[in-house]
Amino acid sequence: MAGSFHLVEVRSKKEILEFHDLPSRINAGDPNWIKPLFTDVESVFTPSSNTLFRTGEAVRWLLKDAGGITAGRVAAFYSKKIAGAGKEPVGSMGFFECINNSEAAAVLFDACRLWLAERGMKVMEGPVNFGDRDRWWGLLVDGFLPPNYCMPYNPPYYKALFEDYGFKNYFEQYTYHSSITDANMDEVIKIKAERIFANPDYSFRYMKRSEMKQIGRNFMIVYNKGWARFPGVKTISEGHARILLKSLKPILDEKLLWFGFYKGEPICFFLMLPEVNQIVRHLNGKLNTVGKLKFLWHRHASGELTKAFGQIFGIVPEHQRKGVEGALIMSFAKLAFSKSFPYKELEFNWIGDFNPSMMHLLDQIGARIIKTHITYRYNFDREAPFERAPLVNI
Repeated sequence: MAGSFHLVEVRSKKEILEFHDLPSRINAGDPNWIKPLFTDVESVFTPSSNTLFRTGEAVRWLLKDAGGITAGRVAAFYSKKIAGAGKEPVGSMGFFECINNSEAAAVLFDACRLWLAERGMKVMEGPVNFGDRDRWWGLLVDGFLPPNYCMPYNPPYYKALFEDYGFKNYFEQYTYHSSITDANMDEVIKIKAERIFANPDYSFRYMKRSEMKQIGRNFMIVYNKGWARFPGVKTISEGHARILLKSLKPILDEKLLWFGFYKGEPICFFLMLPEVNQIVRHLNGKLNTVGKLKFLWHRHASGELTKAFGQIFGIVPEHQRKGVEGALIMSFAKLAFSKSFPYKELEFNWIGDFNPSMMHLLDQIGARIIKTHITYRYNFDREAPFERAPLVNI
């Protein structure tokens, strides 16, 4: 209990539904908001589908006002597997929704802080996902445009709620946008790419759906070398890679799954997906039988899928700064510039400000920042010095 608000832990089916329905009220009247699919969010809190429960816990709360009306929601979670990756044990909070009231927000933040502290955490990160970084990560603070699939969207006033409580900017993540045209590509990147193309040891291609087993292996190799060295990012097994790809199978387009090889071994990938939120916006969060039929119609008959987004881009360290990144993108571009290619826009979904090399590459290909999300941290020791996320690839 705090003032006129109190917390209710989410346990019953009714409370779960209220957890999912609250964002509809918070974002009522905002034409850019798209209700996420119930199954996408609920899978985060289902131990059978989220392996982080093997080494951690999660809890959800609803915030009720004096009249019993839901005024907010939040989740707190941690995994021992990744909590100790930095100097201090880091727990997390996310799936925050709240009315524009600092007292209400403080009750939610306090609940997360105390729950995490009881489990040995010293730092709270959020708003983030109890899972991979490519979903539900960060607070939208600039570029209030329709969200990409499984990316967070929130009202502008949330920024003040977080910062007034004491959260500090740990890193920013940018969404870059580009029309599918080579008009703005830097000549330097083209020259470097042509140098790579002239070397027969390098090859680049999209991989077909029939090669899903090999795609999983290649993804694991590049991800573990190129991404898992970043702070807070864990390695993955080949089995985990296949599970991730299987979860995306209903929306995969093989012409968006690009890999680069050196002497036959995978060295980079550029994995894109159709921006299916262009369809999800019609489903009201439901992928039941009617929802699936609607999805299939919009997917194949409506012509609405005109945007792709970069789910993840990776390159092993030993092949960075040689022009391989540009060669991979130009290989994709040769196909994408054909008149029959259905996607006319491309967004790069998750570019951290701690990765200046990737930001520079996107500048070179003519992409521009259209959205900014912030990942915040809150030190439980209020006297401890605050450090932003260290830079990588510099």
